[in-house]
Amino acid sequence: MTDSNHDIEQPDGRVPKRVIGTPSPAADTALLGTGEQHAGDLDVPGVTPQNEATAKKGEKFAALCFTIALIAGIGFIVSYVAFQVGDIEKTKVSNLALGGALTVALLALAAGIVVWVRMIMPKYNLVQERHPMASDGQAREYVAETFLQGAAESGITKRPLLRRTLLLAAAPLGLAPLVLLRDLGPSYADFPKKLRHTVWGEKTKDGKHRKLVVEGTGAPIRAADFNSPGGILSVVPEGYEHDLNALAKATLILIKFRPEEIKSGTNLNWTHDGIVAYSKICTHVGCPAALYEQTTHHILCPCHQSTFDAADGAKVIFGPAARPLPQLPIAVDNEGYLVATADFAVPPGPSFWERGDAEAEVRENGGHA
Repeated sequence: MTDSNHDIEQPDGRVPKRVIGTPSPAADTALLGTGEQHAGDLDVPGVTPQNEATAKKGEKFAALCFTIALIAGIGFIVSYVAFQVGDIEKTKVSNLALGGALTVALLALAAGIVVWVRMIMPKYNLVQERHPMASDGQAREYVAETFLQGAAESGITKRPLLRRTLLLAAAPLGLAPLVLLRDLGPSYADFPKKLRHTVWGEKTKDGKHRKLVVEGTGAPIRAADFNSPGGILSVVPEGYEHDLNALAKATLILIKFRPEEIKSGTNLNWTHDGIVAYSKICTHVGCPAALYEQTTHHILCPCHQSTFDAADGAKVIFGPAARPLPQLPIAVDNEGYLVATADFAVPPGPSFWERGDAEAEVRENGGHA
């Protein structure tokens, strides 16, 4: 005979092997307290156990739910690794896979637990009495009795299939937060650089400066044709008219001023014949700041009413935005088309933690990003 608290020798002399999640088969095992009665053999007055046939059906169905939750939980982790993001379509697929797998895992786990409670545990009315808070011997005995009763009613010691599949179903969900920790910070070293720069700083394949083209039509803009003071155009970089990731940072508003209307805040070296280009991305939370009041030269963001003075370097004059809309250096090429001569001197769009480093980089490079 082996230790009575762990293993019982079988009639043929074999000692059964223990399985993870399975309690000792010893008849005198006590789950809590000093009681000697096995939890599965408790006879609680006033509580009628569930019909065994119904309990068996519930056990199989709940085990099936837990198995589905296990597979879906593993699928969530596999989807996180397999479906990477980088553009809108990939992000949609990743979100669908992650959301679908997590939904199935949680629903299956919840369904299994509901079936467990309704088809296996007995029905009874519970009257909870108030007792002294002191943890004396009587209170400990009461807790032990209640625990044993609950263990007996749940069938967790009597039905190992439910217990094991539940543990397996919960395991991937417990590991999921560790996998998601990856999203708490940049996953690659040059992440801040992607926020600092736009495609305006890139030249075309033939080594020329990138043209400004009209958003929607893709038509290049001749400076001579954009000659009406107060005119405004929404502009995107040539070659990226349909690249939503690039346009999220590179979209511009082009405004034509009379020479006397331009104030000291505007960098005249970055203008051409009264034409000024500003980022269209509001520096508050990134909404399109494209409402323009010609008489006041104010650019308005419709989301939170941030207002910028277009004639004075697009500085903030009202609203929650904390900094001006960045100005883009522009000129004309040999054919008279407007082109970008360099990238924004400061990162466009909402501020981020590393933007201070970007400002320092601009100063070191003599005013160019």
